[in-house]
Formats: sequence, structure tokens, C-alpha cells
Amino acid sequence: MAIDAVGRLLEQLRVAARDLSLDNVSGAAWPFFWTGLGALTLLYLVLRENDQPIRYTVPSPKQPEKVEILDEPAINVSGSTAIQCYAPATGQFLGFVNPSTTNAIDRAVEQAQAAQKKWATTSFRERRAVLRSMLQHVLDNQDEICRVACLDSGKTMVDAQLGEVLVTVEKLQWTIKHGEKALRPSRRPTNLLMAYKRNTVRYEPLGVVAALVSWNYPFHNLIGPIISALFSGNGILVKVSEQTAWSSSYFANIARGALVAHGHDPALVQTVVCWPQTANHITSHPGISHITFIGSRPVCHKVAASAAKALIPVIAELGGKDASIVLDSVSNRDLPRVTETLLRGSFQASGQNCIGIERIIATPAIYDRLVSIMEPRVRALRPGPDADVGAMISDSSFDRLEGLIADAVSNGARLLAGGKRFVHPDHPKGHYFSPTLLVDVTPDMAIANEECFAPIMVLMRAPAPTAEAILSVANAPHFGLGSSVFGAESDPRIPQIVSGIKAGMIAVNDFGATYAVQLPFGGVSGSGYGRFAGEEGLRGLCNVKAVCEDRMGWLGVRTSIPPPMRYPVKDQERSWRFARGVVEVGYGLDIARKIGGVLGIVKNS
Repeated sequence: MAIDAVGRLLEQLRVAARDLSLDNVSGAAWPFFWTGLGALTLLYLVLRENDQPIRYTVPSPKQPEKVEILDEPAINVSGSTAIQCYAPATGQFLGFVNPSTTNAIDRAVEQAQAAQKKWATTSFRERRAVLRSMLQHVLDNQDEICRVACLDSGKTMVDAQLGEVLVTVEKLQWTIKHGEKALRPSRRPTNLLMAYKRNTVRYEPLGVVAALVSWNYPFHNLIGPIISALFSGNGILVKVSEQTAWSSSYFANIARGALVAHGHDPALVQTVVCWPQTANHITSHPGISHITFIGSRPVCHKVAASAAKALIPVIAELGGKDASIVLDSVSNRDLPRVTETLLRGSFQASGQNCIGIERIIATPAIYDRLVSIMEPRVRALRPGPDADVGAMISDSSFDRLEGLIADAVSNGARLLAGGKRFVHPDHPKGHYFSPTLLVDVTPDMAIANEECFAPIMVLMRAPAPTAEAILSVANAPHFGLGSSVFGAESDPRIPQIVSGIKAGMIAVNDFGATYAVQLPFGGVSGSGYGRFAGEEGLRGLCNVKAVCEDRMGWLGVRTSIPPPMRYPVKDQERSWRFARGVVEVGYGLDIARKIGGVLGIVKNS
């Protein structure tokens, strides 16, 4: 296409501009060169800006005509291998999904591989066009996307709008605007000895990548890896959670529909649903080049061990025990805003948020005031599909949560609200846990060290107002995903906390802001390793290829082996002195050593 030809020519001229010097081109020619380069740049931008999204339709997922509330809502059904899908908020039956077999997984990988060979040759503009149409579709159909996500995961419509739609359109927009810059070949410096070389790093597709994603954000967790895989030139297979199998086909078809609208093979995007015993077939599959895993630490051990068999690289995001630090420098005017942020960070998606606030650590001077503000606010929260706090994905963690809370109370913590499962009067089969406020929690309590992933707000008093004392509490658990700190911008403790917190991300006077601007997402320690999102996320899905070329090969300026070092080596001592002279010339720290190196080369040539 014309724009691709212009783009390629523009890139070649940019490279030429970096390589040329005034010694190579007459001074009179430079204005014409730069004028031409500017005109081509303008033409390229004008052509690119004329791309318009293509609208397409995706059928909504089917559900039974008759509403049926299950007596015992669960994904397992006795006597059947099928996955039973239901709405966690009400217990409503949604349908059955047959799990994928190993043969089905093989076919999915093969189809993605075949489609990826052609997709890898597409231009960034073609990939942007697909993502732009996908962005348009999400914006046009956000109500339906939220409705389906709420049915399958139990969250409220507000939580779905923020956690499913907003972050997805942000990722799409960021990738459209900045993705090419992240993956464009980058020039790297040379040195004195290799001054005749031109060094470049290229980011090339890996092939077919895989993502094993969690259920807490059924749309975003599925579509996010697809966005990055497509733009980096890869095919992708997404293994979705059995807990949200019902919606996965619909959400995947949003990506496939964008591909079809632009004439590309939808087989590039594959989804599978399988029971845990079959998942090993994905994680050790020789056709998979990279794995993004979002889930728990125990499961990650199995994924990493399986991937090691085929030496497949893994990025692991394993949740956290995120600390939100509130300093006494928070002003009276700003405290209401901070309070609202803490509530949203703790109870959004019923607390089932990997970067949700799991611990609020307040300095002594503000702690009691924060407790008094939070108690009536948490008590007023209403569980329900159309209320404040939605359902949890299942009731399997309720015994554990009640046990953690009881253990904390027995060791001195105060339970001011909630603390137990909740039977909704209109939806008794729904999986609800009462919005909970637990205060006076200490670092030695189990609930301060285990991820709750539930609507539980935990308040902890810092032992002293110093940054060191605060960090001793914040860094105690074996997690390190996200974090946040609130205080006056002039507070000297804030930069100390930012530097000292053991986490992959921190937001200052905000919550979760790092992901809202597509900074790299990931953690340290027990929260996993590697990063997705941002430039690092895109580049992580690529083969980072180093290319070293002759800058002036057309003049015959190339590497050649000097006579003293050619095989067979006639004189080892002389050859060594020659090589030493080369090292001194290239790396001597002062001019005297470099001159000595030149003399050594000359004497031993």
C-alpha cells in the first residue's frame, strides 16, 4: 500500500540522516535533504490519520430461555466432564461448555501458527487499523460487554465499566498511539574499535504465544494479551478460566471480528477452556513460544515446571498483599478524597483485584481518625448485583476468610463491620461476603500476610511515623505487586517510601494509576516476575535480535584479521603483544596508554 511504501522510505531516510555527516554531503545539499524528509513525514502522517475504523457485529452469548436457579451452584457436575456455567451473583444457570482436549489444543496451535506466518508480514499500520476497529467496537458495545462480564463474574456494572472497559480501551489507545515506537528497530552505540559498525536491535515476532488468565476480569484479562500479541505480530492462544468459560467465546470474537473486518485470518486468535489436568499440554507445547500467566503462586509452580520442559519463557503475575500507606501529612481538605480512593481500591470487584488494596497502613497521628471515618462507610456498603459490592466468583474461599478474620480477632484485632458470608435475601444462591472492616491488625497476624482477594479492608497502625518504621510493615509479607502512598507532596517521607517499597509498582496520592497509563505491570518476590503492559510488555513478546552491520562496507571497510593473529599463529608472544596494543587503543583511560597501544600494534605487526 502507498502509505507503507512512504513509511519504509521515511525510515530509510532517517537512518541515512543518522549515518551521514557534513564530510559526506555538501553543505548546499543539506537543506534539500531535510526539506524532503519533512515533506515525506507530513505525507506519512496525513495518510495515516485517514484510517477509519470498520464497524462489525458480534453475536451475544446464548443463555437458556427459561431462568433456572441452581440448587448447588458449582462448575463441576457429578457424572459429567462439561463445565457448568452460572451467574455467581444469583446462581442462575447459563449453560454448559465442553472442555478442550489435547487434540483440540494441538489443532488450535496449528491454526494459529498457519495464520501467524502471514500476519507477521503485516505493517504496523495494518495492525493499528485492526486495533482501531476493535476500539470502536468496544466503545459502541460497552453496555453489552459489561452486562456479559457481570453475569459471568458477579461484579457490578460500575466495577465492570472501570475494570473491564476503561482499562481495555486505554490499552487499545496506548498501543495504537505508542506501540510502533516501542517495537521500531532501535539504534545502539558503537565504540572506538568498532566505529565502522552500525548496530541495531530489532523486535521480531516469536510466533504463537499463550496466556493463561484469571477469572476476575473475564473481558480485560482475555483481550489484553490479545492486543499485545496482535500488535507485536504474534498469534495467540488464551486459556481462560473454567469459572468464566461462558463469556470467553463472545469476548474472543470481538478480537476475531476486527481481524475479519480487515481481511485477516481470525484463526490468529484461539481460546481454549480445559480442566487443570489438561492445561499442562499447553504449558509444555512445543508450538508455544511464550507464556503469560495470571493466577496463584501454587499453580505458577506447576506452570513454570511444565514450561521448563520445552524451555518456554514465562511471565508470572501472582497477586499481592498491596499496601496503601496514609501519612499524617494528608491535609484535612484532601482526606475525603483519600478516603474515597481507599474504599474504591479495597472493595472494587468485591476485592477480587490483583492490585486491590489489601492493607492500609496509617501513621499514628492519623490512624484513629481514619478508623472513625471508615467504620460508618464500610457498614453502609450493600452487597448485591445492583448495589455497592458484587458477588465473589464462588464460595470456596469463605471458610478460609472467616478463619483469617477470627484468628486476627483472637489475637487483638477489632472487627468493626462484616466478617462473614452474606445470604442475600433476593439471591440466596449468590456468592456474597459481607463488606468487612478489620482494624488494629499487626504484621504477625495471618491476615496481614495472606492474600484475601475479598471485600475485606484491613487497617494497620505504623509503629512510628518514620519512613523506616512504615516500610518495615509494608515490606513484611512475601509479596510485592502494587502499592500506594498518600501524603503532602512536600513530605520528605514520600520519596523514601517510593524508593524503599518492595513492589513492582507504586502510585503516589492515587490508587492503581500505573496501569491506567500503561506503565509496565508486574511484581517482585512472591508476586511473580516479568512485566506486561507498556513498552516492556510489547518487547517481551518479541525475539530481541541484535544486528551488527558494516557502516561503510561499500568502501571495503570491514573486519579483517591482522597477520600476527592469523592461523596458524607463527609467534604467540608477538601475537599477544599485538592484541594487547589493540586493547590499550580501544580502552586505555588516558592518551598515554592509547599511544602506547598504537606503538605496540606497530612494533608487533
